[in-house]
Amino acid sequence: MTDLLPLFLNLTGRTVVLVGGGGVAASKLQQLLAAGARVRVVAPAISAAIAGADPARVQLFERPFEASDLDEAWLVVAAATPAVNRQVAEAAEARRLFVNAVDDPANASAFLSGVVRRDGVTIAISTSGEAPALTALVREGIDALLPHDLAAWREIARTTRLAWRRDAVPMEERKPRLLRAINARYESHEPSVASAFRRTDEVRLKPDTTDERVPWLAAPEDSWP
Repeated sequence: MTDLLPLFLNLTGRTVVLVGGGGVAASKLQQLLAAGARVRVVAPAISAAIAGADPARVQLFERPFEASDLDEAWLVVAAATPAVNRQVAEAAEARRLFVNAVDDPANASAFLSGVVRRDGVTIAISTSGEAPALTALVREGIDALLPHDLAAWREIARTTRLAWRRDAVPMEERKPRLLRAINARYESHEPSVASAFRRTDEVRLKPDTTDERVPWLAAPEDSWP
């Protein structure tokens, strides 16, 4: 499989078709509703968990899937049998719609990822639908590594960005400045506290020009200007 394009969708107020009425479909319904979507559920049998959803946001069609169910949809989630998922995928392909087929990569053109949501920050992890257990494991690991005060980091990034835009700070200078601003948050703490945010393998911001250092916030794959 070729590399996938990571993408975050704004589904607020937009129609998503969910094909399937069982437990898996119910969990997908909750995800879609949390994203603000209006959901059209189609299945011969619909579970009580789905039937009890808010009728203002969820339409129920208790019957087999029809291609016309995809009319005016922005996205399709297929949580049915492989045969039905294949039917959904073919109908979606004709309409140029992306399909997330749950645990059925052969009939999928979109893959829902493992997601970490914390204090306004969203991190998504995918294994292209081929190793969902690994996706879950990596997600839990990343969640455990995130700082407890991530909301403060986000606020620092938000406010400094406003200043950078006002002052026309070049893009290549912004990440080093953000690292310094976040590090400064801990400078007034006791050394024992501040040291919790630093590692002995500190990296130099600009090795050829300055002795200034930044802590572990720099990921190994980062390349500094």
